[in-house]
Amino acid sequence: MEKPGRLYIDRQHPLAYRSALEFVDTVKKIADEAGLGRDLVELINVRCSQINRCPSCLKAHVPQLVRAGIDATKIAVIPAWRDVALFSAEERAVLEMAELATELPQARDADARYDEIASVLTPDQVSAAAWIAVAINAFNRISILSGHPVR
Repeated sequence: MEKPGRLYIDRQHPLAYRSALEFVDTVKKIADEAGLGRDLVELINVRCSQINRCPSCLKAHVPQLVRAGIDATKIAVIPAWRDVALFSAEERAVLEMAELATELPQARDADARYDEIASVLTPDQVSAAAWIAVAINAFNRISILSGHPVR
């Protein structure tokens, strides 16, 4: 059920939404080709969705993160990932990319953070992680602007 005064923009313009879904399919392919595992992809999806406070994307992606093998303790502390020693170098790099792509910090800060990411991931993985973050950020906005409910 739609929120009063809100349109489901995905239903209002289904062609645009289908194009967004095709974009996600392309991003999934480049992530696979770059060797980013499902766990790393879903860490990006969850962290971006947390930052954007998108309940419907969190409802969709947290179970996928569990299916990808991330345990409940790690999931619980994702917002505090910098403060715990639970995450691998690769996990920390993709979480950094998720935040970098979602928050869009000032250039000086972004350069240092990007260098840190690039010291862990291959160029293809850096690019794929960025595209994953771009894609989930787009879907966060589609869902938030539409007021998609969580059932």
